[in-house]
Amino acid sequence: MKAIISHTILLVILFFACEISFSQTKIPYGNNKESGNFIAINGVNHYYEIYGNGTPLLLIHGNGTGIKGWAAQIEFFRKKYRVYAIDCRGRGKSELGKDSLSFMQMANDMAVFIKEMKMDSVYIVGKSDGGIIAILMGIYYPERIKKIVAFGANIWADSTAFFTETVKNCHDERVEAERMLEAGDTTKNWLVEQQRYRLDEFQPNISAADLHKIKIPVLVMSCDRDLIREEHTFFIYKNIPKANLSIFPNEIHGVPKLNPDLFNNTIDKYLSRPFQGHEKRF
Repeated sequence: MKAIISHTILLVILFFACEISFSQTKIPYGNNKESGNFIAINGVNHYYEIYGNGTPLLLIHGNGTGIKGWAAQIEFFRKKYRVYAIDCRGRGKSELGKDSLSFMQMANDMAVFIKEMKMDSVYIVGKSDGGIIAILMGIYYPERIKKIVAFGANIWADSTAFFTETVKNCHDERVEAERMLEAGDTTKNWLVEQQRYRLDEFQPNISAADLHKIKIPVLVMSCDRDLIREEHTFFIYKNIPKANLSIFPNEIHGVPKLNPDLFNNTIDKYLSRPFQGHEKRF
């Protein structure tokens, strides 16, 4: 029992705070003066970096990380794509802003970013919370999107989507952040902590009917040892008209860093080929 609990806690830690890069690169992704810049989006300064040439590919990170969490992916995809990596509100070097964090707000931020960067046709790869943002963009801002890859995403936030320990962790961490805010503690940016845990405790609220609106191809990805229940991932896949599904065996939520070759090559294969639906069955 202790081993099971410890494994669950490890997964939760990876979900919210895994920022260790397993790439061998010495490039300071997330703090690269040569390729980094700021842009004001919806009144909030966002930090972004651009690498490579080719078809634009936008990377949207998870809850507890930022651009630097994409190091292994930037190294891989910059060789054939023009990679845009951006810190979402309150993460990395981007400002939090005055409003409470919401997935719709950040989806709108990304849509404005695509427009401002003059990306006529873009691939989007989102992991965890970034996968949620990518799904929302497919629903509400599909105009310039070619394909979406959504890894480790959920479309609602209760124990039918997450495993129970993750739901409890979101709640406990949010309560702790609010307690430290009230106490005036300055050892950490508790406002950001409160906002990001609150985000995942109460959001998103995406329905099957919403998923039906997505008309562009979407690769729904997860692992058989993820924090998201397999049946929830399958529900997302079955309700997107032009979806494909990838479930990595014996991998966990940190697979983009822990096994980047598997993660990157799966995505590259998907982006490189035309969408294939039911006509592929025989």
